[in-house]
Amino acid sequence: MQRDTKLEISLLIMRLTFAAFIMVWAVDKVVAPAHAQKVFSTYYFTQLASDPMTAIGFVQIAIILAFAAGFLRFWSYGAMLVMHAVSTLSTYDKLISPWEAGPRGLLFWAAVPTLGAILALFLLRDRDNLLSVDAARLR
Repeated sequence: MQRDTKLEISLLIMRLTFAAFIMVWAVDKVVAPAHAQKVFSTYYFTQLASDPMTAIGFVQIAIILAFAAGFLRFWSYGAMLVMHAVSTLSTYDKLISPWEAGPRGLLFWAAVPTLGAILALFLLRDRDNLLSVDAARLR
């Protein structure tokens, strides 16, 4: 198959910017578990103690690093897609009526095109070869 440099650069940009986007929330669980607990109880309707929240943050960081490196693409890209889909769908009420949540309610809609981007990246994961551990192993 002929290399498509523009596509590979585009997919790399999507992968790295999405990793940075999600990394902020994973690191929040580690450095500010109380804030993460508040977010979790608001949007996931359950309360988690600080230690499990921190552990989840570390697991997410490991997955994000694998994803950013293009390692185990089916699993790491799939995990990222599931993580973001769950977080996006947990705010469904803000998505249905963004104006009722005040001016900040519109910000929840930023997650929707981001979800589309990670879905596209998952579907194109075999073409995401630039700076990818999996692609390097296959060469």
